[in-house]
Formats: sequence, C-alpha cells, structure tokens
Amino acid sequence: MLAEQDAFEAERSARMVKAVYVYEAPLRLWHWVNALAITVLAVTGYFIGLPLPSVPGEASEQFLMGYIRFAHFAAAYIFAIGFIGRIYWAIVGNHHARQIFILPVWNAKWWGEVFYELRWYLFLVKEPKKYVGHNPLAQLMMFLFFTIGAVYMICTGFALYGEGLGEQSWASSLFGWVISAVGGNSMQVHSWHRLGMWVTVSFALVHIYAAIREDIMSRQSLISTMISGWRMFKD
Repeated sequence: MLAEQDAFEAERSARMVKAVYVYEAPLRLWHWVNALAITVLAVTGYFIGLPLPSVPGEASEQFLMGYIRFAHFAAAYIFAIGFIGRIYWAIVGNHHARQIFILPVWNAKWWGEVFYELRWYLFLVKEPKKYVGHNPLAQLMMFLFFTIGAVYMICTGFALYGEGLGEQSWASSLFGWVISAVGGNSMQVHSWHRLGMWVTVSFALVHIYAAIREDIMSRQSLISTMISGWRMFKD
C-alpha cells in the first residue's frame, strides 16, 4: 500500500506544472505595442493603397483619408522606434531576447530540431519537444518574416514617406536610396511595400494559430507567457 502511494505521489509530482521565467517586462510590452502598431499599419495601409470613394461636401470637412494617412504614419514611427528598442533589448536583456536576431545556423542539431518541429506542426509526430524560449522553427520564422521583414518594411515605407516630405527631408536622406535602387520608380516601391504588408499579415495569422495550437496541444503556455513572462509546463 505504501509503495502504491509513493508511486502515485511520484507520478503526480512528475506531472505538476513547472514555471520558468522567460520574457522580461520590456519585451512583453514591446510585443503587444508592436502587435497593435502592425494592425493599424495593415488596416490603414490597405486603404491608402485602395482609397475610399470621394464623398460630396467641402474638402475641409472630408478629411477621412487624411486621418487614415496620419494614423499610418504615427503607427510607422511607433513600429520603427519599437524595433530599435527591441534591438537594444536583445543586447541588454536575457538570452531569450536575442533568439529572433541570432540563429545557430552552423549547428546541425538545431536544424534537426527545426525539421522535427515542422513535422510536429504537420501532424507527422505525436509528441512535441519542450523549449523554454522559442522552438527552433519559430525562431527561424521570426527571423525571416519579422526581423528581416521589419527592416524591409521600414526601408520601403520610409522611402515612400520621404518622397512625400521632399528631397531635403530626413526620411528621403536616409531611405531615398530605396527608390533610386529601382530606377526612381516609387510606384514599384509602393507595390513591393504592399506585398510586404500581405506577407506580414499572413505571417501574423500563422503566428496566432501556432500560439493557440501550442497552448492546447503541447501542454505548455505561449499566450499567457507573453502576458506574465512565465512559461508554464503542464507535464
């Protein structure tokens, strides 16, 4: 009887929830502010590319597209400044803060885990592996579609913004080379910037799906971790 009780206690202890502190407060704040900025950028950017029909009345009373453009520019500043802050925190924060900037591409084991996670997401394996920070596949996708993607969107977006401000503006001075690189055709930059928006939106949807899926299927927290900072392992 005592042996059975000891075995039961051992099994219960093995399945107890374990918590590890992963994401520090500045990173979590950046995550949610960044998510809001991307949402505003996507919605307003869509209407900037496909403006609303003209409405009757005095032009001074019909400033809807002006407000949409202002919201887009304000969100762009927040996104860009936040990205600079995120780079800073990757330097001074814990090692989890650096995962989306530095990939161990020289590590064969890491690549093996990338493909294992891919099989897990494709329902080809039954059990996921446990990771305190990003799993290797998520780390790779974040680097490609967010880190590189953010640089791309900032450069193309502020290049278009600088064209509107004029050649003497700071934006044109820093990012005007983007338009020059495509032969001075700003409409081409606009098209590439808009394509980047759709890629970002698609990635965000996959990111949300993966987070919810992992919360349910892998028995480890993701969404609540980005609120509290603590990763919970349920077994």
